Amino acid sequence: MPVPLPLAGLRVLDMASLAAGPLAATYLGEFGADVVKLEPPGVGDAIRGWGAQRDGVGVMWKSLSRNKRSVTVDLRTPDGQDLARLIAATCDVVVANTRPATLRRWGLDHERLRAQDPRLVVLHVTGFGLEGPKAERPGFGTVGEAMSGFAHLTGEAGGPPTLPAFMLADGVASLTAAYAVMTALYERDTRTGEGRLVDVNLVDPLARLIEQALLTWDVTGEVPGRRGNRWDISAPRNTYRTADDRWIAMSGSAPTVALRVFRAIGRADLAEDPDLADPQRRLARAGEVDAVVAAWVARHTADEAMAVFEAAEIAAGPVYTVADLVADEQMVAREVFRRVPDDEVGSLLVQSPVPRLSGVEARVDHLGPPLGAHTDEVLAEIGVDGAARAGLRARGVI
Repeated sequence: MPVPLPLAGLRVLDMASLAAGPLAATYLGEFGADVVKLEPPGVGDAIRGWGAQRDGVGVMWKSLSRNKRSVTVDLRTPDGQDLARLIAATCDVVVANTRPATLRRWGLDHERLRAQDPRLVVLHVTGFGLEGPKAERPGFGTVGEAMSGFAHLTGEAGGPPTLPAFMLADGVASLTAAYAVMTALYERDTRTGEGRLVDVNLVDPLARLIEQALLTWDVTGEVPGRRGNRWDISAPRNTYRTADDRWIAMSGSAPTVALRVFRAIGRADLAEDPDLADPQRRLARAGEVDAVVAAWVARHTADEAMAVFEAAEIAAGPVYTVADLVADEQMVAREVFRRVPDDEVGSLLVQSPVPRLSGVEARVDHLGPPLGAHTDEVLAEIGVDGAARAGLRARGVI
């Protein structure tokens, strides 16, 4: 018999939209949770229209909504709100990202849901958090990337702040949210018997990752700025162009690594220099160090340079395109990407669940379903019979 997944038996109501909240629910689903996804009738989650499409079907939706069951419910209607509460009553976790005042008006806020079931864990993802003067403001990942300080630190010196070409703030928030939900569930199931409200926003988690800037400012008064690919805690640290017009990234964060770099590129004399041998004093000459490494790399192909660096156990790696990443022997050996069949798009190459648990095969049973594919199934589970469903459908509630 197959081993049950760790979260088998956990039920999640995902009534959020777009990225951060739904992605947190996706992580739970990969390890066995039954995730019921609520979407507006007729249009569905906005992420269905994001990015590349195949035959009119958004492929980002397909991956992000893997393993979920799609149910159409209009939460703007009293009947739709009643349905959401009925489904929530069967769940362990509810995920929302609607603005707080709207959720209260709909009767789907934490207080109302907790009164119905004290064991419920409610994850509420917002732009700025559930308290404070910005609590009711809408927020998207771009705003989080800007206001967290990330964009200010990213880009070339003297150039404009740079935003990522992917959903960074949403992704970091989703990871934070997933572990916070598991923390609340552990407390409920081992100690208190009661759930919690989990408050995650799009600014704080990303700001936590760039805390070095905060610490620097606090102790020196300096506001760190953009330095391209350099970082003022280590040298060498940059990307270097090779003779065959590829790029290699390198980090000398550990004190001994920089010395190995000098020796590997035939500059043992630099390793003997008192300034360059000392990690802190070396930072004052980071430009010189970069120039030496860049000149050496520029005389070699990427394969030649990487052979030297790997032999010397130097923390360096080629800068990959997505095609390079998929073809990498390490990725292939670990089956980091898998092709999943799908009735709408034929098949899709998606990333496998990231964490690896011994003896557990996290699942991608199916990709994101067609809009409302499981409406009748889920409503039947909560006691809404066929005649009632027909009436709700006629009124546009489902």
